[in-house]
Amino acid sequence: MSNPIILVVDDEPRNFDVVEALLGHQGYELQYASSGVEAFENLALFPISLILLDVMMPDMDGIEVCARLKGNADWVMIPVIMVTALTSKYDLVRCLDAGADDFISKPVNGLELKARVKSLLRIKAQYDQLHEFAQLQENTVILLRHNLEALQGNLAASFPHELNTPLNGIIGGLSILLDEHNTMSCEEQQTFLELTYNSALRLQRTTQKFLTYTSLELSLQNPQSLKPRPHDGPKPITMADIMQTIAFQEKRQADLQTELGEAQGLIDYDDFTTLITEILENAFKFSPPGSPVQVTSEAIADQFILRVTNQGRSMTEAEIQRVGAFQQFNRQFYEQQGLGLGLKIVTNILKKYDGEIKITTPSTDSTMVEIRLPLCLGQ
Repeated sequence: MSNPIILVVDDEPRNFDVVEALLGHQGYELQYASSGVEAFENLALFPISLILLDVMMPDMDGIEVCARLKGNADWVMIPVIMVTALTSKYDLVRCLDAGADDFISKPVNGLELKARVKSLLRIKAQYDQLHEFAQLQENTVILLRHNLEALQGNLAASFPHELNTPLNGIIGGLSILLDEHNTMSCEEQQTFLELTYNSALRLQRTTQKFLTYTSLELSLQNPQSLKPRPHDGPKPITMADIMQTIAFQEKRQADLQTELGEAQGLIDYDDFTTLITEILENAFKFSPPGSPVQVTSEAIADQFILRVTNQGRSMTEAEIQRVGAFQQFNRQFYEQQGLGLGLKIVTNILKKYDGEIKITTPSTDSTMVEIRLPLCLGQ
């Protein structure tokens, strides 16, 4: 997080030197303006956190400057401390009427200045947090309204079930353990603990999937968030490692067949992990155990191409057309659990990076998902 920027507005440069000596080592960035006009120029250039404003200035005094900036919706919440040699109650009332948040008298006392600045910056930080939260709420409402038709369909119908089923498993398992643990054998206790734990994992996956979808939708509304972020921390695991982990979780290690090339894509590491996870989990979910799930990847020209093929009843043309529309497809082999969010997440990630998805049915008992992403060549 960057240091708070404090704008000192005073027609006497020596007064700025005093403030700089008092606040220069407090973790603040100081900007100086010698007039009201310069103050507004600074406000347009920098994200000012607080203003120290001299009252007695030529041309435009501090009271007029304060009134103008408090009349601007973009600057109204910036705290203003009036620095003044005025002592009459009338002058102080004028400062208050102009919107000043606090006063400090000349000559400036260092301890008093530090205390007042710290207090108002804390209030400003709390306001900024509330404003960001309110903006997030507004964006979320817009997002939900935008997708209302889809949410009223399969997603809205599935979400209560997908939450209640694991919750019932958790509550039921814990209830039995609490009531009967004294009469249970260790093996029985272990069985109920495993059932409860698996229900908790399912609830966690459901919640995380919905949060991932929401985050992607919001990022698509904010172009600044579309830039790939550097991966911090330990060295990322490879694409092959990710796939082996998913196969292990699905108890399908023997079914996974891979032929992977190397390429560096223009995509955030976490987004790429989510992309692979969603596609491969679907391939395992919609194919019977013992049937192969084949994964190939290669770099052709300026594109990274990943293909995942699974055996099972293939998707119909109508189902393919509804990909990314919160659609749960009527595929056999298992009771299909989920929100229908998987392919919606995939399509949103690809949209974020100008990628493409193509689903084909090589035969009546197989489905192939192909994704294409732009390459970062020469890295």
